[in-house]
Amino acid sequence: MALLPNRTKDSASNRAEKKAAQDDVLVREVDEAVRQGQMEDFGKRYGRPLLALLIIGLLAFGGYLWWQSQQEAAMESDSETLTAALDQLEAGNLDTAGETAAPLAAEGDGAAAASAMLLQAGSAAQAGDTQQAVTVLEQLAQRTDVPEAYRDIARVRAVSLQFDDLPSARIVQSLEDLAQPGEPFFGSAGELVAMAHLDQGNTDRAGALFSQIAKDGSVPESIRSRARQMAGMLGVDAIEDVDEVIEEITGPAAADTAPQPAQ
Repeated sequence: MALLPNRTKDSASNRAEKKAAQDDVLVREVDEAVRQGQMEDFGKRYGRPLLALLIIGLLAFGGYLWWQSQQEAAMESDSETLTAALDQLEAGNLDTAGETAAPLAAEGDGAAAASAMLLQAGSAAQAGDTQQAVTVLEQLAQRTDVPEAYRDIARVRAVSLQFDDLPSARIVQSLEDLAQPGEPFFGSAGELVAMAHLDQGNTDRAGALFSQIAKDGSVPESIRSRARQMAGMLGVDAIEDVDEVIEEITGPAAADTAPQPAQ
């Protein structure tokens, strides 16, 4: 005899599943209401400050973009001014070159202004107005809004232009800090300081400094060559590699055939 289905059990199971589904829906609705309430409370409490921060951030970003565009426009304008001044200088129009660079030198800042001042000084020096060139260079050396390298080269150039008229002690005082191995303008400054020492009769200090310059591979070869000759005249050995010196003077072939020291 077949067993009859247990309808009571099936009905109870269906009711339990239905109730569980209803409970689940209810829980989700409660959670959603809670979250919605929390969001409303959060919006009421922090909405305006957050909106204000967002607006401030957008304004700041917009201001940065505007500033950047202005900076790029200024840099482009400065570059055009320097290019025009250089073109005038190369064409031999010294007065026009100086006049073209003058506004940027006076009103600009940073490397652009420093470059304009160096160009001004160079134009004046080539035109024979040494005093004007020195004045511009000394002004550049005192500016704190330009990179240090420009101030240093201005000091070296100013002393170089008036070397014959300056007391030797002043030359040493002006450039001694730059006449040190490792300094960017060691070769140029060191050569001037060494000559000043020689003028003062300090041959030992002059010879030692010439020797340092001659042995420094970072110094331009033209300066090293002069320093080597001066050191030799003062009886100071300034040669570390004989073959290298011979090759620099006469070429590679001569270095290959030069007598080698006895073993």
